[in-house]
Amino acid sequence: MSSGAGHALAHRSVASIRAVPPQGQSPSTPHTPPRVISSTYSSPSTIRADDDFVLIEIGSRFARIGFAGDSLPKATLSCGPEQGRRAGDFRAWQQPAAPSTDAWSDDYEIWRYDLRGLDLGLFHDKLDRLLRDAFTRYLLIDSRPRRMGLVLDPEVPVPLLSAVLDTLFNNFQAPIISLMSSPTMSAVAAGVRSALVVDMGWQETVVTSVYEYREVRTTRTVRGGRLLLDRLYKLLHQMLKGEEYDGKGPRVLSFEECEDILCRLIWCRASGFKSPQRQSTQLDTVEEQDESEAESNRATGEAEIPLRSTNPPITLQVPFDKLADICDDTFFEASASASTFDDHELPLHLLVHHHLVQLPMDVRAVCMSRIMFTGGCSNILGIKERVIDEVTSITDKRGWTPVSGKGFEQLRHNQKLRRTSVQRFSMSSAATSEPDSEDLDGRSEATSAEPSGDIEAKIARNRPVPRQLQGQIRALHTLGPWAGASLMCQLKIPAMATIDRELWLQQGAAGASRPSEVDAKAQQRQSMGAGGLIRGSGGHHTNWTLGVWGAY
Repeated sequence: MSSGAGHALAHRSVASIRAVPPQGQSPSTPHTPPRVISSTYSSPSTIRADDDFVLIEIGSRFARIGFAGDSLPKATLSCGPEQGRRAGDFRAWQQPAAPSTDAWSDDYEIWRYDLRGLDLGLFHDKLDRLLRDAFTRYLLIDSRPRRMGLVLDPEVPVPLLSAVLDTLFNNFQAPIISLMSSPTMSAVAAGVRSALVVDMGWQETVVTSVYEYREVRTTRTVRGGRLLLDRLYKLLHQMLKGEEYDGKGPRVLSFEECEDILCRLIWCRASGFKSPQRQSTQLDTVEEQDESEAESNRATGEAEIPLRSTNPPITLQVPFDKLADICDDTFFEASASASTFDDHELPLHLLVHHHLVQLPMDVRAVCMSRIMFTGGCSNILGIKERVIDEVTSITDKRGWTPVSGKGFEQLRHNQKLRRTSVQRFSMSSAATSEPDSEDLDGRSEATSAEPSGDIEAKIARNRPVPRQLQGQIRALHTLGPWAGASLMCQLKIPAMATIDRELWLQQGAAGASRPSEVDAKAQQRQSMGAGGLIRGSGGHHTNWTLGVWGAY
């Protein structure tokens, strides 16, 4: 069929898609309409590269890394001798040698707060390798500069903080780093503004009171995971060798196997005092049978532990009651009095009680009803319930009086002195509350003159608003500091301690101002504006601060 035969179809005619020019005008040159491609169909990598906020939480043993807005981190990494080997090192396939005494747990720590024996250069290289492994294997991101957030303990020394910031600014080209406090982020993850955060970590146990998202007081004790692991090893060494471990010579058990036994079998006995106010829904407990029956069966049983790191391998029978004794001696040690301990080695229940006693009354009333536990040792079976019951028992016996001792107890139980003090208080209150006769007559006349409807309206208007729960010891569950920081970063809430890369490279840690010297309101107002710290690539603050990390 020839192309000129017949009429062309309407949908194939070029003239049908061209606009007919008005009469008297020449036809205009056809233009291609602009193509607007919706961002829905574009590549997500171009959008996410600008919105990615990498969140990093660094602890003594583990580092959690992920993106802001996620409920869980993408990776939880730890350090060890295997991660520090180079390519071509085949010692992993050789016969493992007995670990030495000094390097038994040091190789498994990212850092420690005691800087006297810490090599900052080695820590810098270890952190760089850990973060690069997380970025390339788990986050799957390139080397493009991205804003980062650091979740750290407020007591981190400035040299360690400087080493972390130098690694992120120089090796990963982060334009902005926001510092966030671990106890405050734990309170955010629990959905409260005030809390008593008990962080049962590796090096120590830290109790921090947070009031309206601010740290009020911090106390700590050396009773943590490291002390618990050392006492467990002494028990296993005594059962293997028949003698107590003196701290010298090679270890007969590997660190990984001893830690695995700790995570699987360590448990805590229940307290002799059970708080009637505590509800079973406050703590992660399982009630399937009678507690006394379950405890008796657990205490009389034995656990068969196959040990593979010993030479030769052996199966060890360990009683459950000895495992509970280790936990009791490490965290509670109820046999000794409170006066025998130093401030840095108080048992856990005494530390929490002393912390609450030293708080102001209004802060204590709010924080004592929002006690939350974080850290690896808080996962020990029954330890949360034990702490709550022990603190409640001490409160019922002593109250909130900071004074204790034999003389105070005699004065407290002296009925004659108590009766005299009560009479004096009642007389003084009656003298101050007795009104004048004229004022009383005038008030009665005004009251009788007012109709009953107006009185009810005034009462309803002046009725106090129901307040939040206070004055009761209660435990809450938190999702952890990483989840709280993820929520804060996703909501675009500016951090008080925000560090710009250019300012850090120019001034370093010495250029930071004190928190009182920085205008917080102006900093927040500028950061929330267009081109500020939240959406811009960098800030232009002449005064910047390290927050609580540089205040000490």
